[in-house]
Amino acid sequence: MNKNLKVNLAGIEFKNPVCTASGTFGSGKEYSHFVDLNKIGGITVKGVSAEEWNGNPSPRIAETYGGMLNAVGLQNPGADMFIKDDIPFLRRYDTKIIVNICGKTLEEYIKVAEIITASDVDLIELNISCPNISAGGITFGTDAEMIKKVTREVKNVLNKPLIVKLSPNVTDIAKMAVAAEEGGADAISLINTLLGMKIDIHKRKPILANKMGGLSGPAIKPVAVRMVYQVAQAVNVPILGMGGIATGEDAIEFILAGATAIAVGTANFTNPTATMDVLAGIENYMDKYGIKDINEIRGAIYK
Repeated sequence: MNKNLKVNLAGIEFKNPVCTASGTFGSGKEYSHFVDLNKIGGITVKGVSAEEWNGNPSPRIAETYGGMLNAVGLQNPGADMFIKDDIPFLRRYDTKIIVNICGKTLEEYIKVAEIITASDVDLIELNISCPNISAGGITFGTDAEMIKKVTREVKNVLNKPLIVKLSPNVTDIAKMAVAAEEGGADAISLINTLLGMKIDIHKRKPILANKMGGLSGPAIKPVAVRMVYQVAQAVNVPILGMGGIATGEDAIEFILAGATAIAVGTANFTNPTATMDVLAGIENYMDKYGIKDINEIRGAIYK
């Protein structure tokens, strides 16, 4: 059966809805030995800051039941090195490039946005889960007015579509999504990791040097699906859904809840071909139920 898997995310056409989640796929270099990157709809690279970030001290990864905790701290070599080394590599493949940008102050966000928007990428994903130093460490993504402000200020310097990645560590995710949309977001991606902790009961201390970290993996999928569902009914911009996706069936849940595209994250660590498995699973589902266009079922559970 002929099938259409093309989706439009913030005005950019993707060959299929399968993307990678920031921080789980690098820039694709390591995974290119296992996966044909030409078959992935879009690759979201690890967080990029204006200057080099060293990240957090070790240990900064801990396996948990149904997932993992990470407190890597967005370690990266900076925007200039990313543009020099990673973009030329990615442009060898027929896939969209999404650059996740981060900063610790509004000024840092604007600076990295100006650098990246002038480069050869397709979309920019704004990571607003960073602590705002000038506001005493409060996370940008947990305050609606702050979300609106940083989104608006970053959007003003861009010539590329802006995806705003929301933190799930809030009481009202729909309110945060509306704030991002009002600030000028062209799309919303969610969810980022949930705040978690693991303790070594023998040493009687936290396993992570940072004490707390971001929980990802299958354990968070029901929360992610619920938040995508809520946000899809609250905003008019498309959603890039993620959070525990490991199979085609997982991806279909997100699309039924309202996501236009999905991202595979933690599953890449245990299964390097996870993106291809998810894509194959989506196609099998479409064949099974006679779905000719993946867009037909988006948000079907509330239509």
